[in-house]
Amino acid sequence: MQQQQQRRMFTVALLAFIFVLAAMGTTEAGKKEKPEKKVKKSDCGEWQWSVCVPTSGDCGLGTREGTRTGAECKQTMKTQRCKIPCNWKKQFGAECKYQFQAWGECDLNTALKTRTGNLKRALHNADCQKTVTISKPCGKLTKPKPQEPKKKKKEGKKQEKMLD
Repeated sequence: MQQQQQRRMFTVALLAFIFVLAAMGTTEAGKKEKPEKKVKKSDCGEWQWSVCVPTSGDCGLGTREGTRTGAECKQTMKTQRCKIPCNWKKQFGAECKYQFQAWGECDLNTALKTRTGNLKRALHNADCQKTVTISKPCGKLTKPKPQEPKKKKKEGKKQEKMLD
């Protein structure tokens, strides 16, 4: 009885082993039947991308064009969607993001205050300056008028109403 069980177990194990080998053989045969792709070294140049041109306005969604050189290239031009963030300083390039310092003191000779910004990020390998400087008018330089306390104003209004 015990020998019969051992033979059955051996037969089941042998069949399982043959099944596994057969399955491996068909996958390898399937791989061999597929023609191998020829690996060509592309003589195409790197893609050169233009700046992002917004669809409308001066920021938001837009497109950029890419070109590359090469006699055997199937594709030498393509268009790609892009986005110009609307909160970036466009005067330094719409694809350049800068981290600005605090505004400096007002220069009384020019009536301008300035601050500098360091390049934080450039989109799509844009050509950005490492540091930029921006200026703006200082604003009014007049001394503020001393204001009367609010209580006195209210008291004066109450007296005017009483007189009427």
